[in-house]
Amino acid sequence: MITVTGATGQLGRQVIAALLKELPPSEIVAAVRDTEKGKDLEDLGVQVRRADYDQPGSLKEAFKGTGKLLLVSSSEIGRRIRQHAAVIDAARSADVELLAYTSGLHAQTSPLVLFAEHRKTEAMLRQSGLSFVLLRNGWYTENHTATIPAALEHGTLLGCAGAGRIASAARADYAAAAAKALLLEGQAGRVYELAGDSAYTMEDFAGEITKQTGKTVAYKDMPEEEYKAVLVSAGIPEGLAALLADSDTGASKGGLFDDSHQLSKLIGRPTTPLAESVAEAIKGS
Repeated sequence: MITVTGATGQLGRQVIAALLKELPPSEIVAAVRDTEKGKDLEDLGVQVRRADYDQPGSLKEAFKGTGKLLLVSSSEIGRRIRQHAAVIDAARSADVELLAYTSGLHAQTSPLVLFAEHRKTEAMLRQSGLSFVLLRNGWYTENHTATIPAALEHGTLLGCAGAGRIASAARADYAAAAAKALLLEGQAGRVYELAGDSAYTMEDFAGEITKQTGKTVAYKDMPEEEYKAVLVSAGIPEGLAALLADSDTGASKGGLFDDSHQLSKLIGRPTTPLAESVAEAIKGS
């Protein structure tokens, strides 16, 4: 049986969908904080179990009978170490055979502060005695396409990524990779550096928006502190603004670039092109 944590989240849902193409729903467990949000998955025949990262008892109950477990990293930055530790402990108690963890691209050497909790989680896994596979996910293209409406409104895309090349991929690509790693045999000990097949700069991204909409969008690069201040003025909490600005700076240092093509090799197809993701975002806005 395969259990997916965070199964009602944006990534978790897509992993479940990918698994359903290969497995009977009765062999899949959707571990969720709020079971009501998983009603549609339950209707498909997926087992929906309550699993709250902050309530270890719920995790141990949810993981019963699990052979392989996908730990989708928590979205609660600053609290993830404790939460991930609870999942790892529950997996050990449930005698899980393989734990797959969604880490960050080149987590051990990444300049991104955002990936520090991934490094610590990986260390906990190495000390846990569990068999595990690391899915070091790069940037989601959706992180950027979400900014398209504002960029079109103002004619400007702001950031501090400089000329850093970003090898992002669509969330669906990373979901397909997670499902594949859970379905394949012999994954224990594997470390995947997962990124898109091609890379782009933020100037390239602005150019793609311009090309597809006919409205000029220019990329404006600025110092990290200035960009952080702009994000705060836009209503983003200061802590999150600092992380976003730091991630842009990390991108300028190559922190979001990888050209090993491990993602496309794992999923058996090319990753989603930037142009396709931009077109989808424009259509949906």
